[in-house]
Amino acid sequence: MEILATLQCEDRSGIVNALTSAVLEINGNILENQQFTDSITNTFVMRTRFEFSGSLTDAKTSLSARLSRFNPTLNIRDANQAKRALILVTKASHCLRDLLYLRDLEEMPADFPVVVGNHEDLKPLVESHGIPFVYLDTEKLAKEEVEREIEGLTKAHNIDFLILARYMQILSPEFCRNFADRIINIHHSFLPGFKGARPYHQAHDKGVKVIGATAHFVTSDLDEGPIIEQDVTRVNHAASPEEFVAIGRDIERRVLSSAVKLYAEDRIFIVGNRTIVFSK
Repeated sequence: MEILATLQCEDRSGIVNALTSAVLEINGNILENQQFTDSITNTFVMRTRFEFSGSLTDAKTSLSARLSRFNPTLNIRDANQAKRALILVTKASHCLRDLLYLRDLEEMPADFPVVVGNHEDLKPLVESHGIPFVYLDTEKLAKEEVEREIEGLTKAHNIDFLILARYMQILSPEFCRNFADRIINIHHSFLPGFKGARPYHQAHDKGVKVIGATAHFVTSDLDEGPIIEQDVTRVNHAASPEEFVAIGRDIERRVLSSAVKLYAEDRIFIVGNRTIVFSK
C-alpha cells in the first residue's frame, strides 16, 4: 500500500534520518519526499509518500516511535484514500461546476458526498452528478440552526474539510474555530481591494490593470485567513464590466480547484498566518 506522511515541528538535527529509518525498518520504499525549514520561526515541515507491504497500523507504529522525540504534529494515512469535502454554495455555479467536472475526470483527489446550498438554484446540477443536495433556507433559519445542520452533515458523511464555492454567507466565529484550518474559501482579489457588491464593476470604474482571485483558509477574521493559492490576469480599458466578470469567474474556479487539490494531497502546512505549499 501507499502511505502519505506529513510532519511539522521545531527544526532539529536528525528528523529526516529518523523518518527514513522508520520507513526502512518496515521495508518501505520512498516514492516522493519534500521538506522545508522556515528560518523565521524555525519550523520544519516534511511530506513523504512511500510504499510498503504492511498495514497502516504498522506504518503509524514505526514512524510514531522513531519521531516521538521531536514532538511533531504527525499525520499518517493511506495515500489512496481520498479526503471527503462538503461543498457550500449559493447561486453562482462556476466554481462548483469545475470541482464536479474535475472529479468526474478523476483529476480531483477528493470526494464530494454532499453539497449544501442556501438557495435551490444549483440543486439540478448537483443531483445530475449523483450527489445529494441539501437546501438550508438562511432567510428562515437562524445562523446557529444553519451551522448546526452543517455540522451534523459533516459527521454523517465523515467530512474532512469544507469548501466555500462562492457561498455568500458569513460563518460565525465559533463555527470557524470548530473547523479551524479545514475551510477553504475563494475570494476575488484586486489592487486596490474592492469590498461589497459588484466588485468587478468597481474595478472597471477604477480602471484596474490586473484582476485576480485568492483561495484561503477561513478564520473568524473575515477574508484574513492564511493564503493557499492566487492567480491574476492582466486587463485593459477595452474590457467591459461583463468581460471583467467572465474573466474573474475563470480565475476563481481555477484557483479554488487548485487549492482543493493541494489540500486533498496534504501539500499545505500552516505556520502562523502563512502557508508553506509543496507543489508537484
